[in-house]
Amino acid sequence: MSDRLGIDVILSEDIDARAPKCPHGPTLLFTKICRGEEHEPGRRFYACSACRDRKDCNFFQWEEEKVSESRHLAREEYNKSRMPPFTHAEYRRRCHQYRELPLHKRKFCQDCQLLLLPSEWDVHCGHRVCGDIALTALRRPSQLLHPLKNKKSNAQYLFADRTCQFLLEVIIRLGFRRVLCVGTPRLHELIVSRASEGKEPCVRSLLLDIDFRYSQFYSEDEFVHYNMFNHYFFGGEAAREVCATFLHQNSGQEVIIVTDPPFGGLVEPLAYSFKKMSAMWKQSLQPEMQRSELPMFWIFPYFFEPRILQCFPEFCMLDYQVDYDNHALYKHGKMGRKQSPVRIFTNLPPKEIILPAEEGYRFCLLCERYVSSENRHCEICNSCTSKDGRRWRHCSICRKCVKPSWIHCDSCNRCILKSHSCGKTASGCFVCGSADHKRRECPKLHVSKKNKKGQAKLQEETHTDGKRKRPDF
Repeated sequence: MSDRLGIDVILSEDIDARAPKCPHGPTLLFTKICRGEEHEPGRRFYACSACRDRKDCNFFQWEEEKVSESRHLAREEYNKSRMPPFTHAEYRRRCHQYRELPLHKRKFCQDCQLLLLPSEWDVHCGHRVCGDIALTALRRPSQLLHPLKNKKSNAQYLFADRTCQFLLEVIIRLGFRRVLCVGTPRLHELIVSRASEGKEPCVRSLLLDIDFRYSQFYSEDEFVHYNMFNHYFFGGEAAREVCATFLHQNSGQEVIIVTDPPFGGLVEPLAYSFKKMSAMWKQSLQPEMQRSELPMFWIFPYFFEPRILQCFPEFCMLDYQVDYDNHALYKHGKMGRKQSPVRIFTNLPPKEIILPAEEGYRFCLLCERYVSSENRHCEICNSCTSKDGRRWRHCSICRKCVKPSWIHCDSCNRCILKSHSCGKTASGCFVCGSADHKRRECPKLHVSKKNKKGQAKLQEETHTDGKRKRPDF
């Protein structure tokens, strides 16, 4: 049996309070898991919440490791050195000065991703600098800035106009008038631009993003530097208060969160942060409304559905295919397996979210939701079962619908690609080997944990000679 390692993240408020910090805020606590040792507690360590690659953020600390005062101070100095070169207020003052410049003096450094003032031209003379930046370009910063491309930390895929327009139309139709944009700069741009034109109904937006470069273009009431993987506000309590005030307006009504996290990120920390955001929102609600949940659109690939539903059982996945301008594969209009796998997960009633008929979406009376043209209702499953936009077929042996390219393998006892290697499972449970669930949901693991807790309690109450421990008075 393979001894390959797995990694699990441990989340709790007690851990949050004592977690050391890296340049991206409080770190997360992870534990290593190895096949054959599933019931043994793995060694736990702290690592960066936002970066999966040590090359991007090399923070690493064993949980039990003692850190000297000198090392702690050195770490704080390093974290400060990795902060943006200007504060948000300083960025805004620079932007006001920049806007007053004539067109031929408005320059942008592509290497430093910085709006340049005339006094800084000499410092950037060897860099790639573009000039004649129109004021209209400042209202669409996502087209001026280079998208971040590191897939293991903060890759930025920007919504196509089609997706932005659809999201905003749905948001307005559902009666929302404030949008908390978490990692969705293109949608934020559209809302801000629309508001500046005085269009009705008036919709306001607040952008939360880990990309501090947006501080150059938006005020403190429009942008907050934020890490969604650990719910960290880089601007401290003042930045957190900006977010809370935005959520609490109008007694918490007419607000929705729209988030588009990096696809390489762990679902559990994201869900943990969104639940904290929901708790912040609930502080403004009347007692009789405390059972309500913050309305949300979570945009993520469809194959993460089981993990998202594990964290948010009340969510459902819409068939709408989200597309991006700067992603070669996630484009609208492709067919078969080349269709965009990105979907919208929401806690709103799916029947109220109308998908565009001109793109082939239709309403299923039995499922009471809008589905794609190829998503046919299965009478056996009693559901429109397709996830990827293709027409799925029902397997009577597996008792569920599967992808059209899969066949049933008697040796593996499941449906799988015809070209697979029998007996080899690409993913599954570390404990029992089943492909139906992950280690965290394994019933054998839960039984083992209960037994271990009982044994630990017994050992705690018993001396090494087997006698009962005398109670302390």
